[in-house]
Amino acid sequence: MLDGKKILFATGGTGGHVNPALAVAGFIRRKCPKAEILFVGTADKIESRLVPAAGFAFETIEMSGFSRKFNYEGIKRNIETLFKILKSGKKIRKIMKEFKPDAVIGMGGYVSGPVLRQAQKMGIPTAIHEQNAYPGVANKAVAKNADCLMLTVEKAARRFKSKAPFVNTGLPIRSDLLNVSREESRAKLGLEDRPLVLSMGGSLGAQAVNEAVLALIAARYTPADIYFVHATGRNTQAFLEKLKALGVDPEKEKNVHIREYIDDMATYLNAADLVISRAGASSLSEIQALGKASILIPSPNVAENHQFHNAMALVEKDAAFMIEEKDLSGESLIKAVDNLLKDQEKRKQLGLNAKGMAVYDSSERIYDCIVSLVNKN
Repeated sequence: MLDGKKILFATGGTGGHVNPALAVAGFIRRKCPKAEILFVGTADKIESRLVPAAGFAFETIEMSGFSRKFNYEGIKRNIETLFKILKSGKKIRKIMKEFKPDAVIGMGGYVSGPVLRQAQKMGIPTAIHEQNAYPGVANKAVAKNADCLMLTVEKAARRFKSKAPFVNTGLPIRSDLLNVSREESRAKLGLEDRPLVLSMGGSLGAQAVNEAVLALIAARYTPADIYFVHATGRNTQAFLEKLKALGVDPEKEKNVHIREYIDDMATYLNAADLVISRAGASSLSEIQALGKASILIPSPNVAENHQFHNAMALVEKDAAFMIEEKDLSGESLIKAVDNLLKDQEKRKQLGLNAKGMAVYDSSERIYDCIVSLVNKN
């Protein structure tokens, strides 16, 4: 049990890192209401909004990530990051001394590395959670002195050099995803008995994905026997203008729905028959949990090309279809979608195999790791 214990979570940068940490923290709060929980993140990223809104204590440090580009802007950013790391050490030590955590848990994002390194220097037990099949540089560095490594994808274990035990915990997902059925979701959206293709390229708006989806919708929006819902990310207006130039007006076509973001993801994802998505860890965990057939388009613009390895973990188990961005075009996406919509058995098999990879008690597994960590010390 963690009642009376103090647990510090270090994470931030994206919802993909923050939301799983909040899911675990919420599980701890329900199970051990006397546990004290503190989050450390940055003041200018999504954690500064999500963490306080969830009712958890929140401290900030000034931090940024390293750039992989060796141009002027990249070098400038890396120098600034080095100064922030040096400057943040004093603030992190102050937080540790005042809060006195029994364990520090790194859930990803560039905040995790400096916080866990400081905790390790101070002799505080630490654990890291690696979301991806291919670990990032920061996690591999702090893993050497971590007390426990928690993995979403088991194959990531071979890429760590650490004496700490590995535990396959999966990645926590939002409970609302599992609290509604496909039938309820489709009724809520007013969908008839036609397949729904749900597509999204990420909150920043992936141009390559958006261009391919434009071609897909333009080619297949008639005779209105398929529902299309697409989240463009940024630049929704530009997407709509291009779509109209191709002869498709979403205001007139009841089977075409374009959004900047999808707020009610639980409803739309449950209702979908086929999902087109990037291969971020959170997205894949949700696809697996709901047993959805998917076409994955890994982003090539991420550290260690980790989305490719995430996608391959599913592809190797016949749990998803993948198109690398270098091979992505309107034609290749149309072909893949046509093949899967025509082959209901294949869609069903992909979904079943994906569901077989899901971990539904991820928060509890992470909780058990933290309990072991605290009790061992």
